[in-house]
Amino acid sequence: MSTTERSRTSARRESLLGDQPGAFASARYVRITPMKARRVVDMVRGLQVDEALTLLQFAPQAASETVYKVLESAVANAETTEGLNRADLVLSVAMVDEGPTMKRWRPRAQGRATRINKRTSHITLAVQPADALTTAKQGKNGRATKNGRSA
Repeated sequence: MSTTERSRTSARRESLLGDQPGAFASARYVRITPMKARRVVDMVRGLQVDEALTLLQFAPQAASETVYKVLESAVANAETTEGLNRADLVLSVAMVDEGPTMKRWRPRAQGRATRINKRTSHITLAVQPADALTTAKQGKNGRATKNGRSA
């Protein structure tokens, strides 16, 4: 089903993809710090899907396993709901937002205690066809511009 046939779009999809074809997936309340997850997400942003999956498969960071699963889910969503070809997909939007922090206490010397913050993340990835990305970034006169805006 293409985006033109869609009867209703969610606000989440509208904010991530707009009216462009594509799909997204998210993992919420993942027990990894957002700073560590952003390192992995920044590595694969803008890459072809197959290239990004290969990179994540062999990355030594702990967050790469979770990001790999979310990317696989986004690709599966694009193939089933949108009918897009896996070979054409590019990782267009990759965000890591901070989730709630669990606060724990650790005993220290002389009766004191220090707080331990166990942080969580919300990971959101969106994939789009490569040709849709290039047309979205072109200006009025057909030339590619910086950040998709005409100068």
